[in-house]
Amino acid sequence: MSGTKNNNELRRWSVAAGLLLDGDELLMVANRRRNGEVDWSPPGGVVDPGEQPLEALTREVTEETGLLVPEWSDPVYQVEVIAPHDGGFHLEVQVHRALSYSGDLRIDDPDGIVIEALFVQREQLPGQVVDSPPWVAEPLLAWSDGVNADGHMFRYRLMIEDGRRQVLRLHDQR
Repeated sequence: MSGTKNNNELRRWSVAAGLLLDGDELLMVANRRRNGEVDWSPPGGVVDPGEQPLEALTREVTEETGLLVPEWSDPVYQVEVIAPHDGGFHLEVQVHRALSYSGDLRIDDPDGIVIEALFVQREQLPGQVVDSPPWVAEPLLAWSDGVNADGHMFRYRLMIEDGRRQVLRLHDQR
């Protein structure tokens, strides 16, 4: 379910993201958003209709970074974001670790969102994701710090009140 919506439902997005490690460095991509702002995340993207999450992840990583990943782990962690406001959405994210990869790092994102990719030392991740949404930064930093076990679910609710965006972290699940 990618970007599907009925009149009475929230738009539903299914996304897959990948953790590609090179020693103690993690591959991160810079995403230019529609409003011109840039934030960093692991590579990945929307699961298209008819695709399985790992198929989409493999495709997205190759498109965004030029790297080929033949095999992924089971989900390392998952994220759910509900934004019930007018025109809202329900986002579900599966994050997997690449068991191996090959190729040369290059940017050729057909969507034009990814503008840079680089390997970042784990201790530099907090500074790298400072402008990223909490549902990207918090789970990634928890994983990097070894705080959560495989399969952990991070849940968030995005509210818009008086034109201000507020993100609430809900009870996490295993």
